[in-house]
Amino acid sequence: MSKPDAVEPAPVHNAMTPDESPELRQLYADFDAGHMMPLWTQIGNLMPKHPMPRAVPYVWKWSDLYPLAKRAGDLVPVGRGGERRAIGLGNPGLDGRPYISPTLWCAIQYLGPRETAPEHRHAQNAFRFVIEGEGVWTVVNGDPVRMSRGDLLLTPGWNFHGHQNVTDKPMAWIDGLDIPFSYQNDVGFFEFGSEKLSDITTPQYSRGERLWCHPGLRPLSGLANTVSSPIGAYRWEHTDRALAEQLRLEEEGYPGVLETGHAAVRFVNPTTGGDIMSTIRAEFHRLRAGAISAERREVGSRVFQVFEGKGCVVLDGVSRILEKGDLFVIPSWISWSLQAESQFDLFSFSDAPIMERLNFDRTMINGQLS
Repeated sequence: MSKPDAVEPAPVHNAMTPDESPELRQLYADFDAGHMMPLWTQIGNLMPKHPMPRAVPYVWKWSDLYPLAKRAGDLVPVGRGGERRAIGLGNPGLDGRPYISPTLWCAIQYLGPRETAPEHRHAQNAFRFVIEGEGVWTVVNGDPVRMSRGDLLLTPGWNFHGHQNVTDKPMAWIDGLDIPFSYQNDVGFFEFGSEKLSDITTPQYSRGERLWCHPGLRPLSGLANTVSSPIGAYRWEHTDRALAEQLRLEEEGYPGVLETGHAAVRFVNPTTGGDIMSTIRAEFHRLRAGAISAERREVGSRVFQVFEGKGCVVLDGVSRILEKGDLFVIPSWISWSLQAESQFDLFSFSDAPIMERLNFDRTMINGQLS
């Protein structure tokens, strides 16, 4: 959506700063006693000229995360109470809260050999993205879904779900949820499910995939639109091929890429063509070796995980080297750009559906509002 160019207002003298007096001090004390806050003392923080996030851009190294998750796997059992062996990434700017941004939660989850995480459900929307490993099935509302490298798995809000590892090797993945947004707005519900999974079979493809994952085809039994995608797993082989074909089209002189050397896809709900869930957008990006993306600023929060390759991200003017598995967060209106040393594959999720529905969305590319 096109937005007008921003106009930087001239500095304004605050005329509402009277001289100190006993009467003024008493007035402010009476405000405090009545749990009142005068606007004229706070307007700079409440209405900044542009977003001034408390969250900070930050990079978590997979080489640090995975060994810590493994140690947790050796020491902490999975079961009721804690529910999941998930280690949330806390943004250093958010005062110790387990949030990667004010709206998003991200964690590394570790499931050991032959372990089962019991079923439960919650109002929050959730997904899983697998950076490496095989052998885990997540069961969503009784439908077993294979989890494999490069797959995006969905657990929309209020769907029962649990996980089982049927192998002798551990597996780790990232979880993404809208927990901070849910918590701030008091919309959370939670319910325990079965201690044992409702279906322990291990099919190659889930029932949802068998019904919905046929290009360009929609079952006549599913003509009603759904808030969240009915697809439980977006498989890596399809994502990989879509990105590869975009770059091949570019080589042949045809349109298709987002920008020079930069292929990108968005995961969508096939019933609406919109986002996979009402609060979370998911994308995958691939840059050719040597490609540099445009510098962007966006209202809202975005998280990336490197799936494969090497490169760097420039966050608010600071370059950080990235390798496989590394995660980084981009808070609202922080500038960012990607640079690829080799072919550079990255998974991304954001709170864009929230910002767009509330008409707060705004994007700046190379200094120009788009």
